[in-house]
Amino acid sequence: MADLKKISIDGIVIEVDPALTLIQACEQAGVEIPRFCYHERLTIAGNCRMCLVEVVGGPPKPTASCAMQVRDLRPGPNGEPPVVKTNSPMVKKAREGVMEFLLINHPLDCPICDQGGECDLQDQAMAYGVDFSRFREAKRSSDNLDLGPLVATAMTRCISCTRCVRFTSEVAGITQMGQTGRGEDAEITSYLNQTLDSNLQGNIIDLCPVGALTSKPYAFTARPWELTKTETIDVMDALGSNIRVDAKGREVMRILPRNHDGVNEEWISDKTRFVWDGLRRQRLDTPYIRENGRLRKAGWDEALKAVAAAMKGKKVAGLIGDLVPVEAAYALKMLIESMGGTVECRVDGAKLPAGNRSAYVGTAKIEDIDTASGILLIGTNPRDEAPVLNARIRKAWLAGAEVGLIGAAVDLTYEYHHFGTDRAALAAHLKLAEEAAPDAKPGVVIIGQGALNEADGEAVLAYAMKIAEARKAKLLVLHTAAARVGAMDVGAVTEGGMVAALEGAEVRDGETEPVAVQHIVRSFDPCMVCTVH
Repeated sequence: MADLKKISIDGIVIEVDPALTLIQACEQAGVEIPRFCYHERLTIAGNCRMCLVEVVGGPPKPTASCAMQVRDLRPGPNGEPPVVKTNSPMVKKAREGVMEFLLINHPLDCPICDQGGECDLQDQAMAYGVDFSRFREAKRSSDNLDLGPLVATAMTRCISCTRCVRFTSEVAGITQMGQTGRGEDAEITSYLNQTLDSNLQGNIIDLCPVGALTSKPYAFTARPWELTKTETIDVMDALGSNIRVDAKGREVMRILPRNHDGVNEEWISDKTRFVWDGLRRQRLDTPYIRENGRLRKAGWDEALKAVAAAMKGKKVAGLIGDLVPVEAAYALKMLIESMGGTVECRVDGAKLPAGNRSAYVGTAKIEDIDTASGILLIGTNPRDEAPVLNARIRKAWLAGAEVGLIGAAVDLTYEYHHFGTDRAALAAHLKLAEEAAPDAKPGVVIIGQGALNEADGEAVLAYAMKIAEARKAKLLVLHTAAARVGAMDVGAVTEGGMVAALEGAEVRDGETEPVAVQHIVRSFDPCMVCTVH
């Protein structure tokens, strides 16, 4: 960090990093600055002009605080700290003028807008705007866009902050959205009316400061003040994204991200955001007993008695699903092992070594990707398996990190060096890693379940660990099952994997041979359900 620089903001003198912008310095001083286009995780656009402040001794007009750095401020005539005013008459008049311009073409449809109650334009119009408009001409209207089945558009409400354009191009890595025209004719549009091709597209709903982009599945179902908000953790992938579940009564209405710089920053995947509809339909919420080849509903007492009778005198095997909480996995382990049975959580056949946490979890943190000099992907497609992690890898790539891939060539939204798809490529890369000069900063080796599920998954994992050791890099095992690590931590595994766990366990009357599990139906995480039940 560079030497700190003193700055006076509304009479408050603080020391900040000269690389900070004025809006960031104001936040550190506890001074609120209104904004629409500025977002700390996106590049600076400076086109809404709502964040104007007065710089004493600077230009004789308000300055966009998001676009000026502290290092650009001049000290006073006697060396006093630079002075910034955020509530002077000049600033107040400028903000009122900007707000009046923003509302010129904005429709008066707040009562039917899904953004109502959590709309930045509403809040800032009340706080910084005026209660009249001098505009008497007809308002401009825009055609709505078809961005796909998830994001609804009402482009007449758009204020051209370009947050959606910057997110899709910078974070999501797609180029379908852009801005055309100038002045009053400027509008956000999609290239050749294409829909969005990204597993992160739902985040533009959160980024939009007005009601131009809203959620199609959530449309017209609830208001924010009607919802009960519960903080929890996402289970749709193994990243552990921080989320908030909003419920109306006993029904989940939507899922939103929570900020966590070390995991998901403030993004979530579309699978996480829109999975709540599965909590309403086709849920396995009561026991069933098979009689004469047909299933019938039963009570828990009857079902448990039937299970006890079926297990009596037989070997029992317990399989732990991908969304089971650690407490349930441990309870099943204790129950089954007390009956002389076996349990197994690696139901997809992943060759993960039990008892070696550095091998089935790794040694890297997710945030280590940000500072990595190089990232090697082995047998994984993070764009589909963990879209939020893929966005983090893309951010590191934009910062200069080299990315390599051993496995099937796929579109990851960033450039990478493809070393090959077979074991020979893995062995060749190990030799290259042993002979190359050490990196200035440690890299990260990411191995996915596509490699670990192979017959020689243990050998592939050993190669990955040797490459990480040779390059003095960190290892990250990218899981696809949220419950896998917790279940392995409590020892819910059987030596020999699924085959050994199922050996001798009767699946049907008279069957003693293990069977191949082709598909496992997964219920939803009880931790998510219990937020409303």
